[in-house]
Amino acid sequence: QVQLVESGGGLVQPGGSLRLSCAASGGTFRHYGMAWFRQPPGLEREFVAAVSRGGSNTFYADSVQGRFTISRDNAENTVWLQMNSLKPEDTAVYSCAANLWSSSRNAGDYDYWGQGTQVTVSS
Repeated sequence: QVQLVESGGGLVQPGGSLRLSCAASGGTFRHYGMAWFRQPPGLEREFVAAVSRGGSNTFYADSVQGRFTISRDNAENTVWLQMNSLKPEDTAVYSCAANLWSSSRNAGDYDYWGQGTQVTVSS
């Protein structure tokens, strides 16, 4: 059983930056592909970014490509999401997720989820 705990959310002005963290415990972290998803208010959950088990492969939603960066450190059992040039439409609850052996854009492929952290982009 893997436990995931996100942190780093908050209120930021448009154009600002935030760095989200997701700390994992209870499993062999390097065996899991990791991803970030978000759920804007009143909308369905959507894919944001994913990273492979070793960290060498990453992929992003078109809406965040070039602004967000996903990374991981298997020695620290942590995955991060660096978010730059934030826009009001980035406002959402951000959750990290773990998928045994692979990573994908499909939320249904993920086995474990964190509780989420709120990100609000507003002036």
